Amino acid sequence: MQQIPTALLDSLEGLPGFDRAQFLHAHQEIPSQASVRFHPVKSPVHRREARCTSMFRGRTETFVASDIPWCADAIGLTPRPSFTFDPAFHAGAYYVQEAASMFLGYALTMVCSEMAGLRAIDVCAAPGGKSTQLATLPFIESLCSNEIIRTRIPVLYENTVKWGMPHVFISQDDPARIGRLGETFDLMLVDAPCSGSGLFRRDPDAIREWSPRHVDLCSQRQRRILADALPALAEGGILAYATCSYAREENEDILDWLVREMEMESIPIETPDAWGIHATVSPRTGAVGYRFYPGERPGEGFFLACLRKRSGSGRTTQEPSRKPAWSPQPMPGVGAWLSNSERFLYREHSEGWMAIPATLAGHQEILASGLSLRKSGLLLGKIMKGSLNPEHELAMSTALGSEMSVVELSLEEALQFLRRDNILPAGAANGWNLMRYDGLPLGWIKAMGHRANNYYPMDWRIRSAGVF
Repeated sequence: MQQIPTALLDSLEGLPGFDRAQFLHAHQEIPSQASVRFHPVKSPVHRREARCTSMFRGRTETFVASDIPWCADAIGLTPRPSFTFDPAFHAGAYYVQEAASMFLGYALTMVCSEMAGLRAIDVCAAPGGKSTQLATLPFIESLCSNEIIRTRIPVLYENTVKWGMPHVFISQDDPARIGRLGETFDLMLVDAPCSGSGLFRRDPDAIREWSPRHVDLCSQRQRRILADALPALAEGGILAYATCSYAREENEDILDWLVREMEMESIPIETPDAWGIHATVSPRTGAVGYRFYPGERPGEGFFLACLRKRSGSGRTTQEPSRKPAWSPQPMPGVGAWLSNSERFLYREHSEGWMAIPATLAGHQEILASGLSLRKSGLLLGKIMKGSLNPEHELAMSTALGSEMSVVELSLEEALQFLRRDNILPAGAANGWNLMRYDGLPLGWIKAMGHRANNYYPMDWRIRSAGVF
């Protein structure tokens, strides 16, 4: 572990919860812990012990699972599993996520639990950890996961597809373009790019890159992102602002700026003392945020605050007046592939047939009119010779139907499939077969007599030849 910059330590003196000796001890003596958040549909509570056993299969150590108190769907794990060789990981049964950042779900539940049907956007979404958590919150009806950096879109897409929620869109846009949509969203998450000091235990590069100048540059960028994106938040809408930085300039000072300049008001959140989370107030306006330090509780350094937009411009984007692109008329035979197919609308696209929850068609049209959508519905597949050639998105979706040929794979077969080997397991019928492991869909093969083609996405395949 490299030496923590003295300038950082000096800048944190006097902040709530900061203890210099304890901070240094945590960074030098206490290792970072892995944590996972289970998918509430793919990993119901009664299956989670088996999921943990699957993660550690083939390991000689005894694993220890610990609670993440602010997230009932999550656990900490010691030692760190080899997730690559667990088929459940590739099936989206859980997401490997830093424990402190999961506080987002608790905070928003405290703020929004009496609300419903919220239209949300994650402005800086890649790689997708917080987006997948947002997608499971019951009061969120739709989520737009946005990422401005083109090279980060593939990992966001992969994680979103594996999570399998049909109400999630993906866009690749600058925050200023989001703001030009008008007051389209009820909930906005800005997990802002930051100086990264909260990740020092996990990422030595963050220590080498840290400097007071870098902190100042990040603070300026955070204000620019917020100023550009906030016009898209409706009056009364909720902003969740987060960083993985300890710096006052990127946290409390940003809250003061939001309250004084951007018509926001702070929302306090009740947290039990036993959780080791430190409430902090901004120096000028008393806006409340929440600081996490490593060593006291699970996770790394983190900061989060929730605010409400006091007033808005009233400018909204109207749904396009042209004939809607989505139709209640499905593709042929959709009922066999999609559960509750009557709840969806459909359209044929250049990539194939797509489906969308019927309640979101108008919202999707608004997003498409102003943003560069990279995922704008559930891609079902193409009709070839009167039947569906299914896409991987369909296999991963929680909306997948049950009227199809299914083959349960052994661990060895599942790993072969995930390496994209052309396996033909016993019991496969001619035509399309859904490959499953421990009840979890992994993808498709197409059997043709004595051979089969593997349709697992090439870029997602396991490249290692190991077993564990």
